[in-house]
Amino acid sequence: MRVPILRGFLCWVMLVIVPVSLLGQSAPNQTGAAILHTQGGVWVNGYEAKDSSAVFPGDLLETKPGSSANLNLDGSTVLIQPESVAKLQTNMLELDHGSVFVGTSKAFKVRVNCLTVVPVLEEWTQYEVNNLNGNVQVAARKDDVYVDRAADQKKPSAQTETQLSHGSTVHETEQKSFDLSEICGAAAPPKGAGMSLNPKWIAVGAAGAGGILLCVLLCSGGGGGKPPVSAVQP
Repeated sequence: MRVPILRGFLCWVMLVIVPVSLLGQSAPNQTGAAILHTQGGVWVNGYEAKDSSAVFPGDLLETKPGSSANLNLDGSTVLIQPESVAKLQTNMLELDHGSVFVGTSKAFKVRVNCLTVVPVLEEWTQYEVNNLNGNVQVAARKDDVYVDRAADQKKPSAQTETQLSHGSTVHETEQKSFDLSEICGAAAPPKGAGMSLNPKWIAVGAAGAGGILLCVLLCSGGGGGKPPVSAVQP
């Protein structure tokens, strides 16, 4: 009598504990996490996103024609325009293609290939970044932003050396254009939305599957033991 009672008790405990632990792992308070708002036509890691979805660093975002998305982060908001592909990172968005509008008081950055757009001050700053056909346009709407080039990229041509030798500041109300092929070299192959899921979700799924399997084994009397022999029927 004691073994079935103990098994049943452990089963119900696992059914209660496992969902709670999984919810704790997917909470949007992780560093760099954001809430994605959309009315459809937006994909995250190759799957269509629902409104008010939590996204995390490493997640790939894609907006279809006619659809946009809003990212709400700590101290920052990012509007991702239609037909854009971007990857969320900690306090930064890697823009592969398309356009974004950023409002931030936390110096939220946008990277395009070897170029990184950074607010000059940690005050409320608004700016736009467009990456279309290898031509990057940066527009400062409120306060200044700084365009920096990664040091490990190829040496710029003579035409761009002066412009980016010490970075380039785009002042409020100004707009500047940058040729990626001249500054960064050959473009990397375009990214698609059919990437695999964030390893975080794979880990969560594995933990959940293990917990559920354990629950099933406990509830069904599995685990290698034989069922008790009936005193009435041999």
